[in-house]
Amino acid sequence: MEHIRTGKVKEVYAVDENTLEFVFTDNISVFDKIIPSQVPRKGESLCRTSIYWFNLLASKGIKSHFVEYLPPNRMRVKRFNIIEDYDQIHEDTVNYLIPLEVICRHYAAGSLLDRVAKGKIKVEDLGFEPGHVLVKGEKLPKPYLETTTKLEEVDRELDETEAKDIAGLSDADYQFILDTVVSIDKIMAEEAAKRNLIHCDGKKEFGYDENRNLMIIDTFGTLDEDRWWDAAAYEAGKIEELSKEMVRQHYRSTGYHAELMEAREKGLPEPDIPALPQEIIDQVAKLYADMYERITGEKF
Repeated sequence: MEHIRTGKVKEVYAVDENTLEFVFTDNISVFDKIIPSQVPRKGESLCRTSIYWFNLLASKGIKSHFVEYLPPNRMRVKRFNIIEDYDQIHEDTVNYLIPLEVICRHYAAGSLLDRVAKGKIKVEDLGFEPGHVLVKGEKLPKPYLETTTKLEEVDRELDETEAKDIAGLSDADYQFILDTVVSIDKIMAEEAAKRNLIHCDGKKEFGYDENRNLMIIDTFGTLDEDRWWDAAAYEAGKIEELSKEMVRQHYRSTGYHAELMEAREKGLPEPDIPALPQEIIDQVAKLYADMYERITGEKF
């Protein structure tokens, strides 16, 4: 096999012209930074959790790129063309990775709170009445969808016009992708509720096959891409984070996140991200193993 790409948490190999093999590492990343720490069996958890969701969606008639599982931490998937020159993507382009990430939020959490506080997002955009004071953990009146770049070094927020332009999407194509994300999240929320979980938010990625049929690709529904809360704790008025968010919060508490964001806003060199303390590594490893079992109902 030919090694063709190193991602933040996985290595990508070409099996043949139609198939890729993903090897999920034990790396962990936040804020587009790879942390210089390894989390034992994290890659296996990501791989197996993603496969669980791919199989569930297939049973619901939603197509994905998943082909085969190679235990413990590899999967084979359909190969799409990666076109980094946006000018080469048009509404009739086929068999390509759509260069967007689609984020769907159902609760007030994470960066959404920061951007509302800074006035970058209005509460009316989220479905609230003007003047509403957003509270952490609050359920949004409707799903809030946004897109970012996929192939650029740092994810960049996009408005609808630019998203459609760089991805070769018509108005109908773009809306169908958003509707598909909402449909997938509905399935995920129903499954999560069976296991006393709340699916708070997450990101999805897509590609078009040779007939320009939409397929969900990469990974989703894991602790890396999605935010999960304990439902019982939420009902009791407490937010119990059950995702990579606990790692983000660690770096917020140390001041690293603020330092990184200031550097990015000012165009200065970005500070290196420190390694995680062993205590945090152990907690994260246990969380990924436990949450695999909780999300899927299967033994890890």
